[in-house]
Amino acid sequence: QVQLVESGGGLVQAGGSLRLSCAFSGRTFYSYTMGWFRQAPGMEREFVGVISWSGDRTYYADSVKGRFTISRDNAKNAVYLQMNTLKPEDTAVYYCAARVGPTTTTKSSFSSWGQGTQVTVSS
Repeated sequence: QVQLVESGGGLVQAGGSLRLSCAFSGRTFYSYTMGWFRQAPGMEREFVGVISWSGDRTYYADSVKGRFTISRDNAKNAVYLQMNTLKPEDTAVYYCAARVGPTTTTKSSFSSWGQGTQVTVSS
């Protein structure tokens, strides 16, 4: 069974940066496509970005394109989300997710989820 544990969230001022990490365990990491999603209070959970198992393909939501970067380290069983130029509207709980299969932006296609980490951006 896949287990995902996010870390790195916190409070940051607008314009600042944070790096989220997601530790993967329980299965063979390089078999999995990894995604990041976020959920603001009262809102649906939304796609942020995704990275292929090999790391050679990434896709981002338009709202974060050019500011956020996903990467993975298959030797460390970890995926990262570097968030730069943060805005108050980026405030949300950020979730790491995993799936076996091609990259997709559809949250229902991801079978495993972490517990989330809170990111708060102050204006």
